[in-house]
Amino acid sequence: MIYPKELEELIDYFKKLPSIGEKSAERLALAVLDFSQEDSENFSRSIQKIRNTLQKCDICGHITSTKICHICTNSYRNQNVICVVEDYKSIFRFEKIGKYNGVYHVLDGLISPIDGINPDDINISALIKRCNNLNSDDLELIIALKPTLEGEATTMYITKILKNRQIKISRLSYGIPMGAEIDYLDSLTLERALADRKEVL
Repeated sequence: MIYPKELEELIDYFKKLPSIGEKSAERLALAVLDFSQEDSENFSRSIQKIRNTLQKCDICGHITSTKICHICTNSYRNQNVICVVEDYKSIFRFEKIGKYNGVYHVLDGLISPIDGINPDDINISALIKRCNNLNSDDLELIIALKPTLEGEATTMYITKILKNRQIKISRLSYGIPMGAEIDYLDSLTLERALADRKEVL
């Protein structure tokens, strides 16, 4: 063991973060050692705070510190345009673009029978309920799921469930590479995909 046990433990936790390998984890852990007492306490407190205060929005499933997120309560946003995403990280990508003025719905996963994930295991029923409570004459769902087999299966399921409703269902342009993760796309690609969305037949 090169480092003290306590430091090794911190390194191991940093390695749990996305894209953080052994060397990066070591650098981060050593950097924490240089924090002032105040910064160390605030850093620890901020981690505990997000764990204890953040929850899912009762309407869309986005993360929020209140029952309803700031997007759903924004009266300037078009409540009849719902962008359907796999997880809350995709919402941050769309919001950074600053070109979308609708609302969102987080599925918390994709249909994947091979992995034992069925429609009832993700947040589709709440989406259907939202659609039923809105005027379908000017309602649009934008399916913003990654172009994989799981994304396609989920898109087709949602389309099938809502096929008898007068709801416009569109999807992001196929300028997005196959298998791409929405939250890793650059802003320009995502903006063009949103603008060039296609209606699902």
